[in-house]
Amino acid sequence: MISASRRTDLVASFPEWLSVTLRARRAVLIGPRGRTVEVDLSPGVAHTVVLWSKDFSNLLRNQYELKDLLAAYDQVYLHFTITGLGGTAVEPGALPTDQALAQLPGLAAFAGDPRRVSVRFDPVVFWSDGAKIRSNLREFPGIAAAAAGIGVRDIRMSFAQWYGKAKRRAAARRFPFVDPPDEAKREHAAALSKIAAARGLVLRACSQPALAGVPGIVPSACIDGALLESLHPGHEPTSRRKDRSQRPDCLCTESKDIGSYAQACPHGCVYCYANPIV
Repeated sequence: MISASRRTDLVASFPEWLSVTLRARRAVLIGPRGRTVEVDLSPGVAHTVVLWSKDFSNLLRNQYELKDLLAAYDQVYLHFTITGLGGTAVEPGALPTDQALAQLPGLAAFAGDPRRVSVRFDPVVFWSDGAKIRSNLREFPGIAAAAAGIGVRDIRMSFAQWYGKAKRRAAARRFPFVDPPDEAKREHAAALSKIAAARGLVLRACSQPALAGVPGIVPSACIDGALLESLHPGHEPTSRRKDRSQRPDCLCTESKDIGSYAQACPHGCVYCYANPIV
């Protein structure tokens, strides 16, 4: 299982690197303690390539022959992040919502099955605006409707987790983020789950233990060996073991991520845990 990538937006920001790497059928990474790690990207070896992006236009345009190169793999699964905050102070370099939603039909066609596309309403962000608290929650119904309209069945969400790096970035930009208490998050999640269910969507919560037991919320394994086996054209087996390199609350199964935290994504999302630039 290949992940490309949790660490940065390779498709949108580093398409040439991704193309060269796929063409070479190997990725050479700097691992822990400076060790070099080589990942075999041969189509006969990789069960599924999982792509994560906020803008798949390079793929859809076949920029650097990305579409052709990825077509060699038995299965490509797409995580498409659409929060409704693209082009705002929260995500200044990300696509506006209408432009992002316009990519969904092309992605479903490329994947060969809309169940291989997951829309990520991730994260939900709150901030203060004078005496009012703002968020992107009101964007969810339109995003859910567009996803369901092309046959997507999974929509994933989480609430922004304000790690130290993100807090420093927010302070530098004078962004007045708000982190609501768990009970408020549970109420918001319950409301989202009702909207999702009305559209035939499964709402999956990514690493959100505080949401345990909220009706309609399913804990998310964003890379899910069982799901990817079921969607694979040949139903080829793959690992279902937990990926121990991820957070304790993460339910993802094993994969090899080929991105690098040193590849600084230009989307500039204020909440980002990965981008080294404050």
